[in-house]
Formats: sequence, structure tokens, C-alpha cells
Amino acid sequence: MGDSPSIIDAAMNYDIMTIINRGLAYAIIIAGFLSVVFIFVGGFSFILSGGSEDKIKTAVGTIRYAIIGLVITILAVVIVAAAGKFIGVNVIQYINFRDIIDTVVSIGQYGNSSSTSLR
Repeated sequence: MGDSPSIIDAAMNYDIMTIINRGLAYAIIIAGFLSVVFIFVGGFSFILSGGSEDKIKTAVGTIRYAIIGLVITILAVVIVAAAGKFIGVNVIQYINFRDIIDTVVSIGQYGNSSSTSLR
């Protein structure tokens, strides 16, 4: 996982900067992922519209807004990186897919170990 603490370790140690950095990074990743998912949903809706004007308009609207969301997400990464450099916080270092997967797995393991200890 690198030399940075996980978000769970940061929360237990009350390291607010790490929590904020990781929270921003995760929000950006989730927003980008959801934008791509909705582009596919709109594409499937368009394909399955069967020529119906209303369904085509709905599908095109879904694709349009998903692309706008993706552009806003990309701009957010640029703006957050620029603001982070300005104030000395490196948020971009936490935007690492493998690190996100490790954190999700560790949250799952943490949840499983705490629920079994309550029994």
C-alpha cells in the first residue's frame, strides 16, 4: 500500500489531513466511475429505445449529463491538484486504484472482525 496510512488508520489516529485528502480522492474516483457507468447506461438505453422519440431523448440526455459530469470530475482533479500545490497538500497521491481496493478490503475485514467479536 505505500508509506501513507490507510484511511482507517488515519481515522483511528485522528489525522484530519489524511482523512480529508483520502476523502477528496475517493469522491473524485467515485464521481468519475459513476459518470462512465451512466454513459454506458445511456448508450444501452439509446440502443434499446426502438426508435421511440421519448426514449431517445431520455437516453441522449443521460449521455449528455454523464459527459458533463465526467468533464466536471476531470476539472475537479485539476482544480484540487492546483489548490493542493498552492496550500501544500498533495491530494493526487491518493488517487490510486490499487490503494482504493486495499482500503475497501481492509474496511470489510475491519467490519468482519468487529462483528465477530460482538458475538
